[in-house]
Amino acid sequence: MKPLIRVPAGDVPRLMAQLRNAVLLDGLAVLPIPGDEEPTDPIDRLVPDDIALVVETSGSTAAPKRVALSAAALRASAAATSRWFGGAHGQWLLALPGTYIAGVQVLVRSLVAGTEPAVMPDHGFTPEGFVEAARTLDPDRPWFTSLVPVQLARLVEAADTDRRVRAALGSFEAILLGGQAAPPGLVERAAALGARVHRTYGSSETAGGCVYDGTPLPGVDVQIVDGEVRLAGRMLAEGYLDEPERTARAFSVDAHGTRWYRTGDLGSLDADGRLRVSGRADDVMISGGVKVALGEVERAVHGVAGFGDAVVVPVPDAEWGERAAVVTASEAGAAVGALGALRAATDAAGLPPAGRPVRVVVLGELPRLASGKPDRAAASALAREAGGAPRAGGAPRAGGGAHAAHDENA
Repeated sequence: MKPLIRVPAGDVPRLMAQLRNAVLLDGLAVLPIPGDEEPTDPIDRLVPDDIALVVETSGSTAAPKRVALSAAALRASAAATSRWFGGAHGQWLLALPGTYIAGVQVLVRSLVAGTEPAVMPDHGFTPEGFVEAARTLDPDRPWFTSLVPVQLARLVEAADTDRRVRAALGSFEAILLGGQAAPPGLVERAAALGARVHRTYGSSETAGGCVYDGTPLPGVDVQIVDGEVRLAGRMLAEGYLDEPERTARAFSVDAHGTRWYRTGDLGSLDADGRLRVSGRADDVMISGGVKVALGEVERAVHGVAGFGDAVVVPVPDAEWGERAAVVTASEAGAAVGALGALRAATDAAGLPPAGRPVRVVVLGELPRLASGKPDRAAASALAREAGGAPRAGGAPRAGGGAHAAHDENA
């Protein structure tokens, strides 16, 4: 056993140094924590000797957990990314917090490549800060970075009027985009500006993204079992600290000795082996006796103008049991006829009538987790609370409250 030490993620040089010891030299295990202040007591607890990193996650639908990763898993993930890009050991720009696996992996890839990462200013993500950090990168090396959709959206919007942002976007060999599904058209708009964006799929349990643009990285296996996506490879986490039952539910070894991670996501493999993720396995509602994948409803809703960031959640229904509600912070949700347009979109997507939204809830701001992902639990609670709102017309927007529009003929 060895100590697990808390390291402030805001102190990037300190975090980088501790990760170097943990990942390359099998030193003390690292637990990144928010902020830049050194904790009074840096030792969190003791962990097994093979653990190098522990990442605390707070899912949008599940209870928080501590994911334990070995140094071998982190190095395997970094090596797979390098091989994906032809073995290029470029320089990385850190635009995500070091408390997230995507941020940690930017640092790990830098360590493996023997380069120093550029770091965004500590006053939050802005297009100006991105340009400033990019200017510190070595022009003789290929540039890489990892972003989440909200960051890329800000850059794309700024690039329309700022040549510096546009030039920076087009200067990266690759921009890895993960964390959540990108709004429709975002990647295409970025590509039109010269950005080379790759959609990534993975989690803390897989040491970050391990499927790029639907294709598994070298050394990664994907299979679909009963509609659920399962992943295998050397990048898998050891499990969850102090939660053997949870670990046993998520990780298992098959008859051939291959260890698999059950992602909890629904998906399919195309004829060419490309992975397509359709939603969460636990994000399914029963409406009128019909199973409806809310991820599929959400994908159809995102195709309607103004609803690219909307969240679809289940709400109680006396007749059907559950129905779909659309939660948004967009003015589009308040427009007369918005609900009809959303229902038409789900019909056009081939979804059953049980998947038609029956409520639009308009918020002043969409609730989000610290990671930037939508807080689905909070959105669901707000949608249920809005059930008593007026039943006619559009839904007025309010700063902190929620207003709903219902379809009388749902």
